[in-house]
Amino acid sequence: MGIAGTFMGGVAALARELGHEVEGSDQAVYPPMSTQLEQLGIALKQGYRPEHIGADCDEIVVGNALSRGNAAVEQVLDDGRRYTSGAQWLCEQVLPGRDTLAVAGTHGKTTTTTILTWLLEAAGRQPGFLIGGVAEDFGVSARIGAGREFVVEADEYDTAFFDKRSKFVHYRPLVAILNNLEYDHADIFPDVAAIQRQFHHLVRTVPRRGRLIVNGEDERLSEVLAMGCWTTVERFGLQSEAAVAAPAYDWTARLIEADGSAFAVIHDGIEIGEVRWPLLGRHNVMNALAALAAANAVGVDVVGVLPALAAFRSVKRRLEVIGETGGVTVYDDFAHHPTAIATTLAGLRAKVGSARIVVAMEPRSNSMRLGAHSEALAPSLDGADTVVFLHRPELAWDAGKVVAGLRGEGVTVPDADALIAALSERVRAGDHVVFMSNGGFDGAPRRFFAALRDAQAA
Repeated sequence: MGIAGTFMGGVAALARELGHEVEGSDQAVYPPMSTQLEQLGIALKQGYRPEHIGADCDEIVVGNALSRGNAAVEQVLDDGRRYTSGAQWLCEQVLPGRDTLAVAGTHGKTTTTTILTWLLEAAGRQPGFLIGGVAEDFGVSARIGAGREFVVEADEYDTAFFDKRSKFVHYRPLVAILNNLEYDHADIFPDVAAIQRQFHHLVRTVPRRGRLIVNGEDERLSEVLAMGCWTTVERFGLQSEAAVAAPAYDWTARLIEADGSAFAVIHDGIEIGEVRWPLLGRHNVMNALAALAAANAVGVDVVGVLPALAAFRSVKRRLEVIGETGGVTVYDDFAHHPTAIATTLAGLRAKVGSARIVVAMEPRSNSMRLGAHSEALAPSLDGADTVVFLHRPELAWDAGKVVAGLRGEGVTVPDADALIAALSERVRAGDHVVFMSNGGFDGAPRRFFAALRDAQAA
């Protein structure tokens, strides 16, 4: 139940690989997860209806998007059916006997998880994984794997309607990456201190012989460790221009290209190699450092796998290029937080220089829709020249205030059709158009690209 979510879709894929017959339902089913599940032969049903749960079903795995009052949930409880959460199922059915590497953080989890999996694959470890997106290099979001290591994207969001702990406390990792920590998930966390408490619960589960890989630039993570830490900590961060005054990190990167497409890796003060890869942005360099440190923690020769990053293709919907037509390049990006928006645009700006960046923005996450980030949204979009803001009627706050605070041009539209029309009126050759949403966006990125291509052909 909730099978189209990136996490639950991965759980379904793992269950299918273990030989179980799997079916599932969701309120909205859309690519890339729906495509992956259909290719695996998993039956998908639209809507949460009691009759969508087969009478011969042995176990029901409930996603955290479902709550009491949902018709299917109520039927499961009334019938006394056997049910569990996705995180608990993973803990019991997949992780025992494995060395689990968990990647936690407000943003960057999916990309970092995928980089770490790619490094382990390059080292011949054949890892299992569960990633919150479809990894381009693997073609799937999850697999059991033949090796000892299992890499999991470790989300701080709650587990299920019957288990309000963060999902990541179920995983009991040997190695945990703490990538960053900011306020998010306003629907379940009252403040950043509540999120820090959950991160501390994760820290408590990492064994003494394991490793904590921590962003040394993040003060809130330092506060988490100050609550108590029983595991060796390795910190990572970028080399400052004032390198003499910069704190000493175990893992450091020195930017060779300002857009983050090339950097040198420094471990314990010694430069061990250079990376030239397709990804952009300071944030992705930090993601790579974290993944390298975690791979090293389980015995991988990181010098030997550094060249593999040149061929790394990341994850769908992480500044994914949909295509280029008529001189206009269209991207699809899984934006959910102002910091992620700002860093993504900064990386793109460093690459494209003075070319125009046009953003199509949908505030889709629960925190966005509740208005928790509304004041930070306009500054996060400073890297854009034009913003077309999708203000659906159900949005509970005034997007006009965000648009009024933009550095560049901005306009609000009520639906995806109007958004595509507004973009079509504004774009010109040489523009870079970035669709930013953590939802389906009504298929707008590909619909817009198709409209551009058709207009070009005409």
